[in-house]
Amino acid sequence: MWERIKIQRWGIALGVLIGMCWTVGKVAVPWVVGRGVDQGIEATPPDVDAIRFWALMVLVAGGTSAIFAGARRYQAFREARRTEAALRDQVYAHIQRLHFAYHDRTQAGQLMSRGNTDLQQVQQVVVMIPITISNALTVSAVTVLLILIDPILTLFALGSLPLVNILGKKFSTNLFPNVMRIQEESAQLASVVDETVQGIRVVKGFGAEPAQSGRLRTEADDVYEAAMDASKVRSIYLPAIELMPNVGLILVLAYGGHQVLNGNLTIGTLLSFNLYVVLLIQPLRMLGMIIAQAQRAAAAGARVSEVLSTAPRIVDAPHPTPLPSAGPHLGEVVFENVGFAYADGTRVLDGLDLRIEPGESVALVGPTGSGKSTIARLIPRFYDVQEGQILLDGVDVQKAPLAELRRSVGIVFEETFLFSDTIAANIAFADPNAPQGQIERAARLAGAHDFIEELPQGYLTEIGERGFSLSGGQRQRIAIARAILADPRVLILDDATSSVDPTKEHEIRDALGEVMRGRTTVVIAHRPATIALADRVVLLGQGRIVAEGTHEDLLRTSAAYREVLAAIEEAGELPEETHL
Repeated sequence: MWERIKIQRWGIALGVLIGMCWTVGKVAVPWVVGRGVDQGIEATPPDVDAIRFWALMVLVAGGTSAIFAGARRYQAFREARRTEAALRDQVYAHIQRLHFAYHDRTQAGQLMSRGNTDLQQVQQVVVMIPITISNALTVSAVTVLLILIDPILTLFALGSLPLVNILGKKFSTNLFPNVMRIQEESAQLASVVDETVQGIRVVKGFGAEPAQSGRLRTEADDVYEAAMDASKVRSIYLPAIELMPNVGLILVLAYGGHQVLNGNLTIGTLLSFNLYVVLLIQPLRMLGMIIAQAQRAAAAGARVSEVLSTAPRIVDAPHPTPLPSAGPHLGEVVFENVGFAYADGTRVLDGLDLRIEPGESVALVGPTGSGKSTIARLIPRFYDVQEGQILLDGVDVQKAPLAELRRSVGIVFEETFLFSDTIAANIAFADPNAPQGQIERAARLAGAHDFIEELPQGYLTEIGERGFSLSGGQRQRIAIARAILADPRVLILDDATSSVDPTKEHEIRDALGEVMRGRTTVVIAHRPATIALADRVVLLGQGRIVAEGTHEDLLRTSAAYREVLAAIEEAGELPEETHL
């Protein structure tokens, strides 16, 4: 945040300068009123011209204060919104750079809260900078003027300020843990809402609305309790902070009245003095608000900083090695003695050796937890291996430029995610400027063109959030088209036909066969017909290769392969017409 303030220092300085002009107008009003009383009303006889003149001066001073008050607020909010927008861009970009392991353990609602609610609290600090400085200048200027008028009277008026300072420090100390709780509980509440909305079909499918409502109530009650604890602290300290200047005002009226009666002070001067004391009330009242806002911003800033201070683990090497851009046989993938375990310690791969030749298609088969999807995620370097290395066209993927590597490896996930946009935009996600012809070609290869043409607006049809307006098979075919349009040298199909209707499976198989021809392809599949598309089948078990060969060869020679397929059949994962 300090870096942002330094970047915007001139805009903030302008806000402070405007605030100083506001202070001049504000402080001038009581002095002008006092002169008007003494030189106009108290004069013998009363001077009407003087009253008119000083009344005009009150209007000038008040107008100056009003104009610069508006300008100060506009400039303060302008800089604050710039800060919020810049920090939001920074947080959003950083979240995208963070490694998959971070997102595996971090709730989406927590990140949304940091990028939205917390940043709104942080930007308020920038708003308060010009306002706080101008209020501080007002207090300083008024204090000097009060001392010049009457030091003893000033002592009565400001004698409570040390107590205000003590109360302010205690207020800040006691408030901080409560506002931190509010921010944390609000993030938990946002997570429950996000999970419920994203999983609304599961919630409704299991009739779990009461359970989710109970979770929401629990989190909302936690936010309420934290907010009430903070309110208790405010209700104790804020009245005391606001009371102190009023106590001083009583003492001023008592002592100052005697001074006027004794002829030691004019009525106009006493009136000015009282107006100055009243002028102190608002800045001192704002002291409590400033402290509360600063504490909320500190709590929010700590949470935002927690994200920004997390260093991405998957980054470019200091001196990256570019992937070869030309050659007749691009797309070779080699796993050399690869060992890998997830952050929770679960070891998935143990000394895996696998070579996939350029243009070869390999199907990975194995029981759950054998490492099939892990292999698919290691090639584009979603995670880094702990042992061994993975080579793409002879270059260690950890040394290849990350952006270039990700462009070279296309992946269709088992869980299809589509964006709330047109079908054309979803297919062209990797290349938003792709011509319509390329989009339609990719859709045809994926077997999606016919059903897209039947939609009311064709490729311009808005598919809604996550594409749930389409069937599972339709979503998956669009995802396949999206990967095809990216034209990667390595294509990974992570169970990409799992949601396709059996009646349409042959269309997808034909499309996949066309796409896979001459392209290095890694297929993770359960259906024998899809597995048979691959040139070679690799059977995995306990993080190693158990057997490999063609689908037909393994059916004849490998009991372990037959057991895996039989287990899938027993689990009901195979459609009727593909049962063994």
